[in-house]
Amino acid sequence: MTTLLQSFIGGRWIGQQPAQALQSAVNGQTVAHTHAEAPDFAEAVHFARKTGLPGLMALDFQQRAARLKALAKYLNDHKEALYAISAHTGATRADSWVDIEGGTGTLFAYSSLGQAELPSGNLIHEGPAMPLGKKGGFAGTHILVPRGGLAVHINAFNFPIWGLLEKFAPSFLAGMPCIGKPATATSYLTEAMVRLVNESGILPPGALQLIIGGTGDLLDRLEGPDVVTFTGSADTAAKLRVRPNLIRNSIPFNAEADSLNCAILAPDVTPDDEEFDLFVKEVAREMTVKAGQKCTAIRRAIVPRQHLDAVAEKLKARLSKVVVGDPSVEGVRMGALASHAQQADVAERVALLRRGAELVYGGGDGFAPLGEGVANGAFFQPTLLLSRNPMTHDDVHDVEAFGPVSTLMAYDGIDEALALAARGKGSLVATLVTKDPATAARMVPVAAAYHGRLHVLDREAAAESTGHGSPLPFLKHGGPGRAGGGEELGGLRAVTHLLQRAAVQGSPTMLAAITREHVRGAKVIETGTHPFRRHFEELQIGESLLTAPRVIGDDDVHAFGKLTGDMFYMHFDEAAAKASPFGKRIAHGYLVLSDAAGLFVVPEPGPVLANYGIDTLRFVKPVGIGDSIQVRLTAKRKIDRNKKDANGNGQGVVAWDVEVTNQDGELVASYDILTLVAKKG
Repeated sequence: MTTLLQSFIGGRWIGQQPAQALQSAVNGQTVAHTHAEAPDFAEAVHFARKTGLPGLMALDFQQRAARLKALAKYLNDHKEALYAISAHTGATRADSWVDIEGGTGTLFAYSSLGQAELPSGNLIHEGPAMPLGKKGGFAGTHILVPRGGLAVHINAFNFPIWGLLEKFAPSFLAGMPCIGKPATATSYLTEAMVRLVNESGILPPGALQLIIGGTGDLLDRLEGPDVVTFTGSADTAAKLRVRPNLIRNSIPFNAEADSLNCAILAPDVTPDDEEFDLFVKEVAREMTVKAGQKCTAIRRAIVPRQHLDAVAEKLKARLSKVVVGDPSVEGVRMGALASHAQQADVAERVALLRRGAELVYGGGDGFAPLGEGVANGAFFQPTLLLSRNPMTHDDVHDVEAFGPVSTLMAYDGIDEALALAARGKGSLVATLVTKDPATAARMVPVAAAYHGRLHVLDREAAAESTGHGSPLPFLKHGGPGRAGGGEELGGLRAVTHLLQRAAVQGSPTMLAAITREHVRGAKVIETGTHPFRRHFEELQIGESLLTAPRVIGDDDVHAFGKLTGDMFYMHFDEAAAKASPFGKRIAHGYLVLSDAAGLFVVPEPGPVLANYGIDTLRFVKPVGIGDSIQVRLTAKRKIDRNKKDANGNGQGVVAWDVEVTNQDGELVASYDILTLVAKKG
């Protein structure tokens, strides 16, 4: 039974007539057809702007983060349906896990990131504010706001689910409606996922649309506030980024392109070391996971010349144990390539690579995948090549076989290894296997200029390492040069990358109103009620308390030293302290901090439930014995995370600006404290 795929445009599914047949990578049978009708890209763009964007902007960062979490849970609840469809792409269960649960895991990660790091509202204050005048009446800062545009995400065939969700998650947090365009060969899996997203009802209408087939004139309809992201070949990325409309309107284009990633076995590792086996295991895994169809896969394995043959033998032995075939057959560890076109492309590129490299393993002789009907599948045997003179062999640095193919390359000395790594002209990731920290310290800064991520592997890291080919939501996924020069994932960077940064100048009071965050020098609000006695929704940004002063005496210093064990000479040795740059004994910094808390903390039960952190702490000026301190406590910002405790009572987070001054009005300590504050209801 075949399926007619449909595009999801303007809040409805379109497509009634079948067009291109899409085959199972396992047995060649038709599993779906694209639709013949051309999508109305004008309608898609209009719906994103007029429906999707207002719906997203009706939510704030915190609310969008909560929607991501709900969506991740919903997709996980329905994941088995996706696993069943994923099998047609040639993926094993483990391969599908990377795609399906890697995708939902990314949604969970960005939900957590948003709730922990982003404010309520739709403006991020990228402070601190800085004074621009001598009297404190004029200041400047930076803000980040949603761009007011849409995001077009064009994805590769190898990760039909994760590929879209890794782009959608930060875009959704940033308030951008998305139009996803998956690669046609595996678009039936993306379409199934988007149908689940739509059925969940979790996203606002227009937040996510889907294009099956070509992009037509979609990119020509975009405007300045929009963005385009692309994952796929470097050649296609190069063609798309020079689209006249993108250049004319300065539309950001973010590319994450396939690259000739490498793994380097450092010269300090010998065949007797655990790291030697780790290197072999990592290369073999990257050759066979997803049948090598990963933009991060190891294409070049750079090995000391004296260990080249030993590595080749161990890799050959390991690859010979890999069972290839129908993923539904027990014992199969590697499935098929995504399509027959991909199979032909890999074969063609292997032929190019073999012009200057020896064949160590593969080549097709005796290759027989397991399973019924697999003769019509798109299988390709793991293939290991060897280049003994890679400095003079250009193909291994220019040609990528996007499948289970890797080339061993010999090097003489660290400098040559680094030069070979650089011949890839920019890669997403490189792995360095070494047992020597000094070697890592020498090689990584050089290699970093050519790679977006560096994975350093030794026996200590091995037990928890996520591996060479595993981009993580909180770390950058992108690389320079040939790898596209783009930024994907990377934690909060991926979100701010999609926002508009603007500098703002004005009085501190104006800046505080704009940023919804207290700026020092702004007018404060003094109600006569201690701010700690006010519930979350009652508290105003800028609400402030100036405490009474307190003298820090010699007895306080001695008692604090005895209590904590901090007997540093500056606090107790009169002669030594006098000879110091301060010229006198001074109080412990943490005594100042503790006494400051004693001045503003309310002892009775109230809305403030807990203090769970201190940020930006600086001891600006020493406090001498006999000096007095006074505290200005001001509500700096509020974050409503829409959470409740076990009893159903609402809570929010309040950050307080704390200024500690001495008897001369000079700032001696500065910091933010974070508190959990109960809601009135």
